[in-house]
Amino acid sequence: MPPPPPSTAAAAAAQQLESLLPRLATLSHHEQFHARLLTSGLLGSHPPLRARFLDRLALSPHAAALPHALCLLRSLPSPATNDLNAALRGLAASPQPARCLLLLAGRLHPATAPAPAGAPPRPRLDALSLSFALKATARCSDAFATLQLHAILVRLGVAADVRLMTTLLDSYAKCGDLPSARKVFDEMPVRDVATWNALLAGLAQGTEPDLALALFHRLAGSYRELLPREEPNEVTVVAALSACAQLGALQDGLGVHDFARKIGTANNVRVCNSLIDMYSKCGSLSRALEVFHSMKLEDRTLVSYNATIQALSTHGHGADALKLFDEMPSWIEPDEVTYLAVLGGCNHAGLVNDGRRVFDSMRVPPNMKHYGTVVDLLGRAGHLDEAHDMIMRMPFPADIVLWQTMLGAAKMHGNVELAELAATKLAELGSNVDGDYVLLSNVYASKAWWADVGRVRDAMRSNDVRKVPGFSYTEIDGVMHKFINGDKEHHRWREIYRALDDIVSRISELGYEPETSNVLHDIGEEEKQHALCYHSEKLAIAFGLISTPPGETIRVIKNLRICGDCHVVAKLISKAYGRAIIIRDRARFHQFEDGQCSCRDYW
Repeated sequence: MPPPPPSTAAAAAAQQLESLLPRLATLSHHEQFHARLLTSGLLGSHPPLRARFLDRLALSPHAAALPHALCLLRSLPSPATNDLNAALRGLAASPQPARCLLLLAGRLHPATAPAPAGAPPRPRLDALSLSFALKATARCSDAFATLQLHAILVRLGVAADVRLMTTLLDSYAKCGDLPSARKVFDEMPVRDVATWNALLAGLAQGTEPDLALALFHRLAGSYRELLPREEPNEVTVVAALSACAQLGALQDGLGVHDFARKIGTANNVRVCNSLIDMYSKCGSLSRALEVFHSMKLEDRTLVSYNATIQALSTHGHGADALKLFDEMPSWIEPDEVTYLAVLGGCNHAGLVNDGRRVFDSMRVPPNMKHYGTVVDLLGRAGHLDEAHDMIMRMPFPADIVLWQTMLGAAKMHGNVELAELAATKLAELGSNVDGDYVLLSNVYASKAWWADVGRVRDAMRSNDVRKVPGFSYTEIDGVMHKFINGDKEHHRWREIYRALDDIVSRISELGYEPETSNVLHDIGEEEKQHALCYHSEKLAIAFGLISTPPGETIRVIKNLRICGDCHVVAKLISKAYGRAIIIRDRARFHQFEDGQCSCRDYW
């Protein structure tokens, strides 16, 4: 039975105590308040006040506050739904969100079954309970738990709650179950802007950024019909920009920027930060810097500086990245991301001494990625012994990525002994990816040790490891065109191949000779030249030349590192045809203009 209504005196006492809730600042304050609730009898007679106190206690930043809230919950003979919800909310936001699901299962499983005879009544589930639990499953990336909660909410008949279904969609998306997220979206009879944003963000940050853009275009084109009582907001724009960044879709990104201006969110800090990231990843450093410099100094956040330093770094402007890092306002403290970005800038520009200085001055404990970037910096610059010593002196064991970095440096400088050591370490760590074999094979091939190359390839075959094929794509009039090495699938492949013949003829006049040392196979010179000619990035550049007006920048995205011969060819094309060419490879950007590259031939 519900507790009897409080007396006038009790109601006054409850009102007085409730006025104190906003003033609870320390754990001691919360404990004193708890004591007052107990001694006044209000803990049992005034459930709303108790629930509000529990909610505040569970969300307190003090480490001991949440355990105190859970102890209080366990001490209640008949906890109400609001009491349980307060604890669920605190656990869902805690460093251990899985405990939220354990509490829910322990208290309410099976969710709608009656309590055993003589047992205290169980609190009833409501939409809020499930909402907190779904936020916990999203943080845990537990798709199966999300599915179970989905079944419970259908059974309880709360599937008409738009906010709850949006939280369910968001949980599916964050757990990587995008088909289920889309199914929830499609089956919702009513959607609000948060629903659209949840699906947009899930698709954009997951494996289907192209679908995110399609969804955004649908919303942007008819949002007054789709959202009659509200309109898209900065969250919508940020999700769409994330999709553009993943795809390298500059034209779509420009369209999203225009849309942000239209709905009045273009100056929102989160939108500006996303614009910097998008423009950078789409190869337009100038636009990224324009957005950053348009922001007022007091509006810039740590994310603003991190995104801009990262943009400068990946585009090869290491010195500028260092300068911006040194100019950060004193009230903004660098974090792990800041140091990783600026160290990356040193790495791409070969600034060894600056990289050492930044690493030695870090105000946060360096993690594996920081060590890896410095090892890469040292290795690329030829300081192989120093790089190896750093790995040996780290406070934690080197992971697979770090030994792959070391193997790459050994390959770059032809150090067979170090390459074999790194390959052995990778095998011990259980790595079995194509890159490990390819790098070691290339070290042997550079020495013309074909028997060892054959041994590595035999090992690849016996372990069923296949080399990832190189591919490139370029955007023309909003359409992405993909190419693989030696591609003849494109509907204009004959024109592309004729354009390649013209390219070779024109750049040969500038002194081009195929760098056949980049073809690490035991084949004839003519076959090597043929293999080089039809690399995917060359096909994409040729297609760009015949598909865009003179003077327009050609942008290419490649899944692997650009090879040395393609790098030379891109430089010469930029000179022979008067074109700027921007290639985004796996690690960085190369901007070719008038026969030069922004990387200064250091990559």
